[in-house]
Amino acid sequence: MSIPAKIMVIEDDPAIRRLLRVTLERVGHAVAEAATAREGLSLLGIEKPQVVLLDLGLPDRDGLELVQLIKSQAQATLIVVSARESTGEKVAALDLGADDYLTKPFDTEELLARVRAGLRHRLDSQGAEHRVEAGEVVIDLDRRRVTRAGEEVHLAPKEYGVLALLAQRPDRVLSHAQILRDVWGPAQADRVEYLRIVVRALRQKLEADPARPALIVNELGVGYRLRPEV
Repeated sequence: MSIPAKIMVIEDDPAIRRLLRVTLERVGHAVAEAATAREGLSLLGIEKPQVVLLDLGLPDRDGLELVQLIKSQAQATLIVVSARESTGEKVAALDLGADDYLTKPFDTEELLARVRAGLRHRLDSQGAEHRVEAGEVVIDLDRRRVTRAGEEVHLAPKEYGVLALLAQRPDRVLSHAQILRDVWGPAQADRVEYLRIVVRALRQKLEADPARPALIVNELGVGYRLRPEV
């Protein structure tokens, strides 16, 4: 079920703007549109959106330059919707502060799912209970306690650190470097092998089938996301 919200679309292609508007309004969202970076920035304070959908290929300014500006000026979930497919572009957007990244062409149902996830996280950050459930797994962030099928699961400090970081941003992809900086420290931001070892251990302890993970999902070459509904 969708939470009605104000969504801002910053996109220069009229056909894609129209598709996004129709898709979002169909489930009850209010939509504000901007065709340029300048127009989008000027409308942020007026419209006060809960979610911003940002194209990177804008005519007057590169969208990557807008990521930090939008995050500093608006209390909004920022989802990049771009035709740029390179891993480098995705990682750059996420490291600059984007909450999620969706590649064009996109499925409209997937877009709506990403918006729902962004709105859920926004509510969580405003004071909802710090408890994330994913199938049989329950992550209680307040008590630093993880259970599976009612049984407490012992996690090593780095394992809990990674899981808690992902649980604080459910259904949002976090880049390898971001997780490594937050859990291991800035000096280890490029040691992806450390992260892979910890994720492998978490999957062994938490996944129904570690060989086919449904809880901690890999975004190839970019990072990981925790799926709260499995």
